Amino acid sequence: MLFRVAMQTLPSGRRPLSPGSRAGLGAALVLLAVVSAVELAQGPSAEYVGVFTAVPFLAAVFAFWQTVIVAGVLATAVGMVFVAADGSLGMSGLVNIVGILLATGIAATVATIRQRQADRIAELQRLAAVAQQAVLRPVGPRVGALAVSGRYISATAAADIGGDLYEALDTPYGVRIIIGDVRGKGLDAVRLASIVLGSYRHVAYERADLRQMVTDLDRAVARSVGDEDFVTAALVEERGGTLTIVNCGHPAPLLLRRGKVIPLEPPAPAPPLGFMPEVKARVERLEPGDRLLLFTDGLGEARRDGEFFPTADRAWRLLGHGTVGDGLASLETALVDWVHGHLEDDIALVLLEYTGPGDGSTAPMPSWEVGAAGS
Repeated sequence: MLFRVAMQTLPSGRRPLSPGSRAGLGAALVLLAVVSAVELAQGPSAEYVGVFTAVPFLAAVFAFWQTVIVAGVLATAVGMVFVAADGSLGMSGLVNIVGILLATGIAATVATIRQRQADRIAELQRLAAVAQQAVLRPVGPRVGALAVSGRYISATAAADIGGDLYEALDTPYGVRIIIGDVRGKGLDAVRLASIVLGSYRHVAYERADLRQMVTDLDRAVARSVGDEDFVTAALVEERGGTLTIVNCGHPAPLLLRRGKVIPLEPPAPAPPLGFMPEVKARVERLEPGDRLLLFTDGLGEARRDGEFFPTADRAWRLLGHGTVGDGLASLETALVDWVHGHLEDDIALVLLEYTGPGDGSTAPMPSWEVGAAGS
């Protein structure tokens, strides 16, 4: 009954933010009820009225300051009833009532400060989400002859933003996808990720040769970072059913074909962007229904009790069925369950499915790709 009365007295639209805030108010009212019951059991006395000072502080843990005031007023009113019933306390009873009022004022101040901090954090999270959307634009659901889905899994619950990046573009040279991982964390990593994506979104339409794109991206990174900073990246191009991949120190994509999982390792290793990589392309002929998983190293490093997440072993079961979006959702669920919700690093995921020849299927392959395919 006390809880119902307290909720009815709250200003319209100013309810607790979460079930936790209701729990804080509920705990405060439970304390009020328990102490009242003890006082009633002791007879006409006010021996425990001083405990009522804890009531507004319990409410202040989660609730708005208005709720704290309600809890404090209720505690004061109940305390005055017991003090009035015990006429022998005199000054002691008055001190207890004043103490409850002071506690209510202090608790309301604390709740106000906490509420402002919570509002500020919520605003920062909103701005982080906006920044994330500006850096990582939504991809898919279809780009050229590919069904595409992207997913970003943040290791930090407070901010869904980091240095992992991906993009998929339908260009005159085919569908081109990049996935990358900036060394480091925080705003510097976000800044460098935005630089790489900005440069990529330009050169993907200008360069016919993926290797020249790598050179351009490497220069953009080198101009923007220190000697020890770098960006691992994999660039993928699909044109007319031909898949071309160049890899700059990045985890190898996984090709899912007819129940098998095939790591597409590069013909030769190359350093990350920022270290002047000289890449060699790997070329594969796609079949309708083939899927390709691109990911950052946070997936390969996810582990529990020293055991790494078995990406290759589970890839087909998790990713080979349903839509590409469903596949990534299944992978994320399995991954979070594996690490018990505690990721060490952010993870970017892109899942592609080749659905058959698209409008660009008759476009000729660049001569350097023909050579790579025949080598």
